[in-house]
Amino acid sequence: MWEAIRANKQRSVLLIASMGLMLAGAGYALGLIWAPEAASLGIVAAVVIWMVLWMIAVSAGKDVMLGSMKARRIEHDDYPILFNIVEEMSVAAGLPGVPDVYIVDMDAPNAFAVGTEKKATVAVTAGLLRTLNRDELQGVIAHEIGHVKNHDTRFMVLAGVMMGAILLLSDVALRSMFYGGDRRRSRGRGGGQGQAVVMIIALVFIILSPILARLLYFACSRRREYLADASAARFTRYPEGLARALEKIAGSARATAPVNRAVAPMLTVNPLRGAAARSLFSTHPPTESRVRILRAMGSGAAYADYEAAYEKVNGGRILGERTVAESHQLAARGPSTEHEPDEVDRARETGDLLHRAAGMLFLTCACGLKIKLPPGFKSREVDCPRCGRSLPVPVAAAALAGAAGLRDELGRELAGEPQPSEAPEAAVTYRPGRWQSFRCPCDRTINLSPSFQGSHVDCPSCGRSIRVDRA
Repeated sequence: MWEAIRANKQRSVLLIASMGLMLAGAGYALGLIWAPEAASLGIVAAVVIWMVLWMIAVSAGKDVMLGSMKARRIEHDDYPILFNIVEEMSVAAGLPGVPDVYIVDMDAPNAFAVGTEKKATVAVTAGLLRTLNRDELQGVIAHEIGHVKNHDTRFMVLAGVMMGAILLLSDVALRSMFYGGDRRRSRGRGGGQGQAVVMIIALVFIILSPILARLLYFACSRRREYLADASAARFTRYPEGLARALEKIAGSARATAPVNRAVAPMLTVNPLRGAAARSLFSTHPPTESRVRILRAMGSGAAYADYEAAYEKVNGGRILGERTVAESHQLAARGPSTEHEPDEVDRARETGDLLHRAAGMLFLTCACGLKIKLPPGFKSREVDCPRCGRSLPVPVAAAALAGAAGLRDELGRELAGEPQPSEAPEAAVTYRPGRWQSFRCPCDRTINLSPSFQGSHVDCPSCGRSIRVDRA
């Protein structure tokens, strides 16, 4: 696969160089519009804009992308099946570490990955967890980790920054031509037909440069999707899992979704309306083609099997001769036989996961009703709407050193004496075997899973270490 990755890097260099020329051209055209006598300053402005966008992408690009999707980080105990799959695929891909996992509150089933091999992040939508079984979910996660392993995520960020700079400059230039036309005409009188021709050329370039940049960007993106599918087939040894997942994602009634166009090329299946059409502007290859290739692999799961299937379906080659020649035989496995939750149970677990990620507090009344309290709920008690029983809202209480400590504190309080400078340790009583929620003294909701084993838990907001006593 290294041969295909190297070829991708070479194409990436050509793509970035081409987009760089377009960026410089867009800056020069902007300079012609504003100050024809100093048009080269437009190139300087283009470079400055690109550097600013690049610094933002390097320092906070991953956070910006996750923030634009309103993704929330989750931990292993929140959804063990998902984390186990991420760990399995990370080992199969040979990543140096396990990626962070985020969830997006979106009904459309999809996923994406950002970051580098050493510090990657995989994000899945709630719709994906509700829709797919374990084998299918494993195929999607393997596809996204394939993007990380093939260095696609780094390229997409750089290419996205370049394209964003070109679009920004083109937009500024067009607005300048429409809203500043009178000022330029008065300043440029006497330039004659030559200046008019130059302005027309600049206008044509400004219009065409973002279109050409998108074509280059999308064409390279489509090729990378095939390579990630080949990686997923090898990592999972079950091409049918990803094929079924792609069919479910593309065929979902909520397959289209209002997402940021900068994120759309990084998703497993493009969720934008009309993106599935066969056109130069498609960020992804046709889903039908991807599914046919995966199913044409037969009983093999190696790169050579994917190359043969690709040649059979689309013609041509995608991985390279040396990659295929050095590919070891790898038999495809059968479907998983372990018991899995049905669609209703997956929907319930996913809903609870979203609520926990949003900071909701769960209470279970003695009558069996599960009550969910929002993060801003201030009262220390809540009445059960079914039986009317008053339930206390669990809060990590200050643990004092026995009755003597309690008497000393009460005595100091009655006497008006100052309390000790060191706050007593906070503690909570935990009953193993079920989910349990409580509030930190800072009001942050903390959830303990049924399999929690530690003696302390740290609050992610204030950093306070809370002792966990077992009932």
